[in-house]
Amino acid sequence: MNIQYVGFRVDAISRFYDFHVIDSPSSGRKFTLEVKCDAFQSSRLRFQDGPSLCLARLRHELESETQLSPAHAVMHIGEQDIAVYLEEHYPPSRPRAHRKGVRH
Repeated sequence: MNIQYVGFRVDAISRFYDFHVIDSPSSGRKFTLEVKCDAFQSSRLRFQDGPSLCLARLRHELESETQLSPAHAVMHIGEQDIAVYLEEHYPPSRPRAHRKGVRH
């Protein structure tokens, strides 16, 4: 399986990330993942994270799909998806240990 990021589109409310999944040389599928624009303003999520966030969700859905339950062609990225992504890619920094005798 090969997943290709095609690009994104923006409207007043959302950013749409498009992917092409090639299952075999003669078979391909298109997927679109939507992220609300306000998700980039209300969290540490950056616009540059959009493709990676959507790719992670798409991979998860493709790994979970079955013949009876295929991955949906259009998916919405929710708060839980964003929280998991941020935790994996931007873990909270650990406080620095204060060393005696060192001035800052």
